[in-house]
Amino acid sequence: MGLRNIFGQHAARWGLLLGMWVLATSAHSAPFEDSMAQRTLACTGCHGPQGRSGPDGYYPRLAGKPAGYLYNQMLNIQQGRRHYALMQNLLAPLDARYLREIAQYFSDLDIPYPPPVAQSRDPALLARGAQLARQGDAALNIPPCMQCHGQALTGVAPSVPGLLGLPRDYLNAQLGSWQTGLRQAQAPDCMAAIAKRLSDSDVHALSNWLASQPLPAQPRAANQRAPLPPGAKDIRCGSAPW
Repeated sequence: MGLRNIFGQHAARWGLLLGMWVLATSAHSAPFEDSMAQRTLACTGCHGPQGRSGPDGYYPRLAGKPAGYLYNQMLNIQQGRRHYALMQNLLAPLDARYLREIAQYFSDLDIPYPPPVAQSRDPALLARGAQLARQGDAALNIPPCMQCHGQALTGVAPSVPGLLGLPRDYLNAQLGSWQTGLRQAQAPDCMAAIAKRLSDSDVHALSNWLASQPLPAQPRAANQRAPLPPGAKDIRCGSAPW
């Protein structure tokens, strides 16, 4: 018997055994569960299990973010104001109702945050980052981050995200995207205007300080904005309706 015939017989036997194994395991496998956790596996493949954030520092956390913010960002990506081709293709066939369901699902998840990782030991750099986050820089017409993102910097429901618990690389990338127009929001695009007033060193300082801060015991977004500090001007920002 030639080697080709011997190989063919063995291949046929292994193919038969493999087919029987597939049938046996599929017959005893768990039934399909039509849940949002299962439907959003396409999201958590990059954003981490339960939307905890990706391991490489560029895929942000989704769990616990304000639902309106998550919805707005999916809409911005879908409509071309925020550029990321993979997500644009993923979201293209979904309607607004389903985007709201996805946003609400991730917003409702209450997942602990990991402890922050110290980014820099340069006291001058961290002090500048703290100043920009807490007081801003009036000379450069830069308002404090706390004015919009909440006194605890954990966001304001329903549409303003928190800034704590995000990787430094992600913060750098997003501020750079606002500066270059790769990331946009509906007009008036207040974040684009503010980001363009930040120098490279200020972006570096701000991202290092924010990424180094621990989250408060209650890390969810505040229900309403705090009163404006004396002398501060209100900022009009556009966003998609929630």
